[in-house]
Amino acid sequence: MATSHQQFDYIIIGAGSAGCVLANRLSEDAHCKVLLLEAGKSDRHPWISLPLKFRDLMTVKRWNWGYDTEPEPHLDNRAIYVPRGRVVGGSSSINGMIYSRGHPSDYDHWRQLGLTGWSHADVLPYFKKSERFADGETAHHGGGGPLTVSKGDNDSIAHHAYVAAGKAAGFTATDDLNGANPEGFGRCDYTIGNGRRASAARVYLRPALRRRNLTLVTGALVGRVNFDGTRATGVSYKVNGVEHVARAEREVIVSGGAYNSPHLLMLSGIGPADHLREHNIAVVHDAKNVGKNLQDHVHTGVGYTTEKMKSFDAELRADRLALNVLNWALFARGPLCSLPVGAMAYLRTKAGLAAPDVEFLMNRVNPEAHIWFPGIRAPKGGYMGCRVILLHPESRGSVTLRSADPAAKAVIRHNFLSAPNDLETLRRGVKVARDIYASEPLKSMMDKEVWPGAQVQSDDEIDAYIRQTAGLIYHPVGTCRMGADADAVVDGQLRVNGVDGLRVIDASVMPTVPGGHTNAPTMMIAEKMADLLRGRKPLPTAEL
Repeated sequence: MATSHQQFDYIIIGAGSAGCVLANRLSEDAHCKVLLLEAGKSDRHPWISLPLKFRDLMTVKRWNWGYDTEPEPHLDNRAIYVPRGRVVGGSSSINGMIYSRGHPSDYDHWRQLGLTGWSHADVLPYFKKSERFADGETAHHGGGGPLTVSKGDNDSIAHHAYVAAGKAAGFTATDDLNGANPEGFGRCDYTIGNGRRASAARVYLRPALRRRNLTLVTGALVGRVNFDGTRATGVSYKVNGVEHVARAEREVIVSGGAYNSPHLLMLSGIGPADHLREHNIAVVHDAKNVGKNLQDHVHTGVGYTTEKMKSFDAELRADRLALNVLNWALFARGPLCSLPVGAMAYLRTKAGLAAPDVEFLMNRVNPEAHIWFPGIRAPKGGYMGCRVILLHPESRGSVTLRSADPAAKAVIRHNFLSAPNDLETLRRGVKVARDIYASEPLKSMMDKEVWPGAQVQSDDEIDAYIRQTAGLIYHPVGTCRMGADADAVVDGQLRVNGVDGLRVIDASVMPTVPGGHTNAPTMMIAEKMADLLRGRKPLPTAEL
């Protein structure tokens, strides 16, 4: 038997990057009652705040949906693991904390698709509104927002070696990969503040929870959005097996992300009609593109052993690691307060491209590095390498229902590398990475190529290596595509087409994946929509 809750003005489904922003901004109006529903648990565990712990968080089921794709035919039929945050803060509580917006042309392309108000000049003010940049406000950065953005290391030997080798290979360097010239080699920006992860939960939601008009319910699995005809009236959800019903006087907002948002829409009767009927779900609106247009950044790796520079493995020695954890917890100091990424780069792999087509995340930690101690377990040893990331995939996948049970995981098919250009771009990226590592000063620092390995040389061999090893950077978007066309899932104001009182506000609405990382753009989208929902005029467009 369902227990009816009091009524709210807005119900937000999902306390991830977008949901936390919306909960904060909407509840700024003391007369607006907001309910935020999160399927996961609290984010208060200290490991979530420890920056270097993120690799483990990606695999811990306590804070993770732990999805897998179906076998991918162009990746040797491998099922690819796709972690997503099932915790307050969503994936911003478990991600790699890189702050990256993408290239300005990514958003200008959205405008070219007919999406008025989504050009780079339109969205930059909302990036700035959310940001508290370490170097203060500039034409491209905000200085007073909630989201702490700190600069990565640019003093290490590794950083200088990467940048110098990139220049020697014919590429440029930049002081700011989120500034006026977001191309070439530079240092990372991180969502880290005072040595701790600056998740959306920490910087947006926690301050807002002091307000009496905001209610957060964790462990809440939403089964469906409820409708009166074609108007969304609220939601049904379960906590510890007990069903509850909440009503929304104004709107229901779905912020579950690129896998969960289309899943919930379909469970609620919005999706391809034939597919819904296969699962005995009553059709509220036949929306054929719900769950379509799935995109993500696929990557492969290039890596080398090296004994000619200090290895980060030294910090992973068990006794030293224990001291590092203590130093972090007590004083917010030491190597665990950031990430050992040497540099990152956005590059064009061939002439004639309008924008970079690959990203390099260059690091000095072996992907198989582990805690060690002399005489018990040996370290992996010195390493330098990079992830070669495809920025603008042409391949498209889908999210569909497995059953009508809300607890059943959706069927995820990415169809990675089904578009020939995707494989060709990654292959060029591997060759460019090798050229950079063959340039000084990196060349003299390297001992042996371990990935792909010296035996992999021909195009066919590189392609086979990519199919065997390619994985994800975990930036899924597109499954509730916004557009100006009738077939779009949501319009330019993120209202679900065909019904009333329902919006989707998260990364699933992006028509194409930005050529960067997606956490910052997701929060930008939520900031922009919060102004709209509160009846405010859009921020003035940027003049650059």
